[in-house]
Amino acid sequence: MELRVLNYFLAVVREKNITNAANFLHITQPALSKQLKQLEDELGVILFQRGNREIELTDEGRFLANRAKEILDLVEKTTLNISSEEVVTGSVAIGGGETEAMQVVAKAIKKMKRKHPDIKIQLYSGNGDYISEMLDNGLLDFGLVIDPVEKQRYNYFKLNEVNQWGLLVREDNPLAKKQSLAVDDLRDIPLLIADQTLVDNRIAEWAGVSLQNFQVVGTYNLLYNASLMVKEGLASALCIDGIINTSASTLVFIPLEPDLISNLNIIWKKDFLPSKAASVFLDNLKSIIVSS
Repeated sequence: MELRVLNYFLAVVREKNITNAANFLHITQPALSKQLKQLEDELGVILFQRGNREIELTDEGRFLANRAKEILDLVEKTTLNISSEEVVTGSVAIGGGETEAMQVVAKAIKKMKRKHPDIKIQLYSGNGDYISEMLDNGLLDFGLVIDPVEKQRYNYFKLNEVNQWGLLVREDNPLAKKQSLAVDDLRDIPLLIADQTLVDNRIAEWAGVSLQNFQVVGTYNLLYNASLMVKEGLASALCIDGIINTSASTLVFIPLEPDLISNLNIIWKKDFLPSKAASVFLDNLKSIIVSS
């Protein structure tokens, strides 16, 4: 499977029309159709359902489209990171969940860019499961993740910052008047929780009972959209502090009692051979953490 043909395939996916894709690629329509047919023959699957006006992807076509984008992104990233000794260029791909600790990463990037302005940064947002998958697939250099995470699978170091768990509620909720919330306060209210198995286990450990004993009405992977559900009074959200700015809103964050604290970690693959750009970033991040 040639990279050139994957680019052709993605052009057809984007244009939804072989003729338009051929015009975009500056090749003839018969030549493009032949390349696509050879790709299907090589893989032994049908990638497109060809209609009169637009093509539609089969299930196999949708799978290949997702993987082809990842493959080409990885090739581009690898090419960018082969740089000269004199000037460090390339890119650093960093993923992380929603947390104020991303400010530490921002400081490290700012310090790095002063000396190496040609290094590009690629930022991705997602929960711990998403970040781990991206790391495992080689699409990220580093991940900023909140405990709990399976750190034995990765190289990592712990940041100085910690996150406190609590409940995000509307200001007219009776619980909003409390200074902290115990397990019994959560039993009879609809809850939104993070869509991560390890996080669920951590909260269940704090509560001393399975989350099946609570009214969990939904899950979220990033908090902003969940906060809109809270604003509408549909549920309250178990989350960490500082992600949603409640100072000028109708929402209130209430910490859990006893405290439920999560550490933050930078993780990277154990077999990861860092590019020059990634090494420079990691050195700057460590210096920021040591000096803070």
